[in-house]
Amino acid sequence: MVYTIEREFQGRRFILELGKVAKQADGAIWVQFADTVVLVTAVASKEPREGIDFFPLTVDYQEKAYAAGKIPGGFFKREGRPGDKETLTSRLIDRPLRPLFPKSFRHEVQVIATVLSADQENDPDVLALVGASCALCVSAIPFAGPMGAVRVSRVKGDFVINPTYAQLDEGDLDLVVAGTEEAVVMVEGAAKEVPEEVILEAISRGHQAMLPLLEMQKELMAQVGIKKMEVPSLGVDESLLSRVSSLMGEKIRCLAFVADKEDQKRQREELVAELLEILSPEPEEVRGRAREAFDLVEREEMRRMILSQSKRADGRGPEEVRPITIEVGVLPRTHGSALFTRGQTQALVTTTLGTVEDQQRIDDIEEETTKRFMLHYNFPPFSVGEVRFMRGPGRREIGHGALAERSLLPILPSQDQFPYTLRIVSDILESNGSSSMATVCGASLSLMDAGVPVRSAVAGVAMGLVKGDDRFAILTDIQGLEDHLGDMDFKVAGTREGVTALQMDIKVGGVTQEILQRALQQAKEARLFVLDEMNRVIPEARESLSPYAPRIITIQVPVDKIREVIGPGGKVIRGIIDETGVKMDVSDDGMVTIASVDEAAAQKALSLVSKIVEVPQVGKVYLGKVKKIMEFGAFVEILPNTDGLLHISQIAEHRVRKVEDELSVGEELMVKVVDIDRMGKIRLSRKELLQGPSSSPVRERNLAHGRQRRN
Repeated sequence: MVYTIEREFQGRRFILELGKVAKQADGAIWVQFADTVVLVTAVASKEPREGIDFFPLTVDYQEKAYAAGKIPGGFFKREGRPGDKETLTSRLIDRPLRPLFPKSFRHEVQVIATVLSADQENDPDVLALVGASCALCVSAIPFAGPMGAVRVSRVKGDFVINPTYAQLDEGDLDLVVAGTEEAVVMVEGAAKEVPEEVILEAISRGHQAMLPLLEMQKELMAQVGIKKMEVPSLGVDESLLSRVSSLMGEKIRCLAFVADKEDQKRQREELVAELLEILSPEPEEVRGRAREAFDLVEREEMRRMILSQSKRADGRGPEEVRPITIEVGVLPRTHGSALFTRGQTQALVTTTLGTVEDQQRIDDIEEETTKRFMLHYNFPPFSVGEVRFMRGPGRREIGHGALAERSLLPILPSQDQFPYTLRIVSDILESNGSSSMATVCGASLSLMDAGVPVRSAVAGVAMGLVKGDDRFAILTDIQGLEDHLGDMDFKVAGTREGVTALQMDIKVGGVTQEILQRALQQAKEARLFVLDEMNRVIPEARESLSPYAPRIITIQVPVDKIREVIGPGGKVIRGIIDETGVKMDVSDDGMVTIASVDEAAAQKALSLVSKIVEVPQVGKVYLGKVKKIMEFGAFVEILPNTDGLLHISQIAEHRVRKVEDELSVGEELMVKVVDIDRMGKIRLSRKELLQGPSSSPVRERNLAHGRQRRN
């Protein structure tokens, strides 16, 4: 049986359909908004996965090229490994879903969202989020949904829900908000230095706007009437929990105040070993649950100290930022570099300047574009004292890099102001919380060290939450333990003027407006503190670029001159490159970009291009070359591919009987443009220059030329 729910949503048709396709999946929803269609399926394994202490959820978002009427590029002409957009959207779906599953559920669950039709106006990512929630709700898989999701923008001061791509380009905000009826469960987005009050209002508007989508899902659930799987209780034996607390409680409380991450880790293992030794006479099953009981006691002790005593694991107050040290210019041959350390989190960030040829080409279902700013984040195993295989970037690396990249975009100069391609690389050398926000700070410093004329510095900080039954605490600049044992990871980046990017993930059922407001305000205060620390080291971008960075010069040429700059088969542009050693690029709009580490070579190439595209002007003097001699005069090339007629009467002051008596093919002489007719024909004169003032260098050169000819 096919179930269909259709509504008008934000002026466009929104459809949820079940039972028509993919009927062997536990849940399969056809989501359509305008002409964009996404199929989302959810399947759970029949048996729980043994030997794990986490929920094994996998989310995959994939875009089919045919959805946009395209054939994939490349040799194989089929979809290959996921692109960055697909990876980031997979994370976008995963993060709000995960906290809505029972903590004790151990069945493997896979959610797959496939874009089947893309209308080039509406982004499929939020549709995939809604479809994922609905597919889980109408299946037997236990899920505390429904969950809704919308995108919020602000265009000319007005909030727009689920904006088109064109509206997003006009707006100063791009925010994805996901939530249940009761609360918000995820926020992700970018902004152009938008104040915290506007961000809060946007989140509230988004939460209200998603309520009709929740109603549609509930209506579909009622029609299907599915029975959910039973989930075993995760409860720990209360007597064992009490026993562990009695045996180790005081030592666990002391453990919470060990500031060094590695020391804390070592002491924790020693305490666990001590506990297991005490319980050695007990059955294996009891000792197996003892570690879990230890973790619960540690979690509750840390949370109790924060809520009742405002004491954090490393001794800081709730609003205190860890100690910061900053160095810039740490690497001698990079174009820009910075070493940013906050507590036990350290990022080495470099900036490299390139040319138009270095831009990244992106081909997805939206459109083929190029990208002039890239930020790549690396998280090697040694940064957390671990050993593991070194492979390509995973979802975490791509996600953290994208967040930092969004944070910096609003403050970068335009390509017209600064015609460079920019690549930033952040290598995390040490990590104990919020390495993505350390990347934002280090990247801002590195750009300034490279001499990139950014409008402002950008800083980022991660906020945490500990939520009790009747009270909560917001933690500024959380470290790894607080992230692991807390209820929220809320990253906020921005300038002094406002927010440029944010990302919120939670581990509870949702957060209220009051929590969001407090978190944003505390994040602002911390961000201003970090910006002050950064400005003490480098308050603004350096005036000059690194000597190892390319010098880029641009010149706009008429479109009808592009062919002359390139030449037949690229002969002219290759000749300039071979002669000067520069890199050159000519765009379709006539913008010529010249790049070279040698500034003199770049200037020489610019001069050659300028001569090619220069338009002759009446009254201007040129050094010309005789190309052809006729009875009535000579044709002289005054600019590349531009000849003028030097009539026999204009060659000399005296009467010339034969042109060959005065000129020969290939010789150079100074000539003046005396006329350009309607057809573009150019008349030249050498005679007028010979009649100039006696001190004129042009007259002297031509007279010397005449004497040389007569001799």
